[in-house]
Amino acid sequence: MRSTTAIRSGADLRRYFAASPGQAELVGIESEYGLVDPLTGRSVPYPTAEEFLRALLVAFPRSKPVHERHLLVGVRLADGAEFSLETGCGLEYSSAPRSSVAGAVDDTLRDMTAAARVGAECGIALLSGGMLPFTPPTDVPWLPKQRVGVMRDYFAGLGDDGSGAAGVMALTLSTQTSLDYVSETDLEEKMRLHVAAGPIAAALFVNSPLEGGRATGALSRRMQLWRKFDPRRCGVLGFAADDSPALNGLVEWAMALPMIYRREGDAHVAAPARPFASLVEHGFDDGTRPTFDDWELHLSQVWPHVRVRRTLELRAPDGLMWPHFGAVPAFWVGLTYDPGIRREALDLLAGVRADELEQLTDAVALDGLRVTEPLAVRSYAARLLELAHAGLAARVARGVEPERVLGLLEPLDEVVESGVTFAERTLARWSTEFEGRPERYVAAYRVPDTPGA
Repeated sequence: MRSTTAIRSGADLRRYFAASPGQAELVGIESEYGLVDPLTGRSVPYPTAEEFLRALLVAFPRSKPVHERHLLVGVRLADGAEFSLETGCGLEYSSAPRSSVAGAVDDTLRDMTAAARVGAECGIALLSGGMLPFTPPTDVPWLPKQRVGVMRDYFAGLGDDGSGAAGVMALTLSTQTSLDYVSETDLEEKMRLHVAAGPIAAALFVNSPLEGGRATGALSRRMQLWRKFDPRRCGVLGFAADDSPALNGLVEWAMALPMIYRREGDAHVAAPARPFASLVEHGFDDGTRPTFDDWELHLSQVWPHVRVRRTLELRAPDGLMWPHFGAVPAFWVGLTYDPGIRREALDLLAGVRADELEQLTDAVALDGLRVTEPLAVRSYAARLLELAHAGLAARVARGVEPERVLGLLEPLDEVVESGVTFAERTLARWSTEFEGRPERYVAAYRVPDTPGA
């Protein structure tokens, strides 16, 4: 529901994060995929993506189209899940919130397999991973939405700080997990954990070593590009790594940033180049005052490792190759939803400073689990993974999850035990088995159109 209530103070903004009493701790998955030509691996243009969406409407009974002005940009399924087009004509699947990791993963497996079947009929491959490695940033088929143009103009005006924008908006892929908080204290504790664990967790999942058909020298080119996407809006929420009230820090941080775009009627237009705090105090240039709709829209225009809105959105990890995406939500749920496990993880990470998390973000993007300074990342990642196992096992013991959910973490066990990341395996296959050929890469990593393939 949209709220047109005018905002009068920062205290109003703080109240936005109030959790409903008795709110359940649910699980949501957002996973991103390329819509690509099976032979070249390059992203398809909007008319082809639109044809794919129209075919999804036929394939999924009782689904509804999602339009932005005159454009078809998504498909909402009967259970609340949704397919939507990304800014570079990629695909995002958002599961409906579920009470278990297993339920959200099962939904994603079912719906994405069906979508892959539709894609194959349209001549499209749904490509998994952490990056689209064959679409040149200079030849992106941009989604013709109004706000995409506004965003591109905004980032172009930032110079070097916006130089990663084309890559981030069109080429990067991730698997994001959405978790609930049930009180302010719960929010602050979970936020501190996720901020401190983010770069270490990212090392487990690095999976984007290629760009433009070549090895970049980094294990997560995706993470590197995000460092050049207006760094003020992205990365580590440093205020959550100290002892100050994290929710106050969150509101102050977001208020210090300008909006990129705002709504005027059914249009998206460039917002004034002033901090949101100034908008609260003085209003927009047209004399109107920001509302909670504006605040919610503003929060969608920041992309830290942990984005807080009505849920905690955990954004640090690269997307994984199909079908391993379930390792991401399994890791975060295991680490987060059991209070005892959560506090053990917080104790493990106590004393890690904001500047060290910044260093780790850059180092992990380059070297993954090999990073030893400022922390021995592989050792910390192994301990966090042990805790995630214990947290999931506790959920199984309580009857919240089926026992098979424990298998979702097995790909991460192999990474920690061997020290060989998903990115390094991809590089090895690219130079040997795939012989540097895009069609072989796509054939190996596309979402299959039959269950269990």
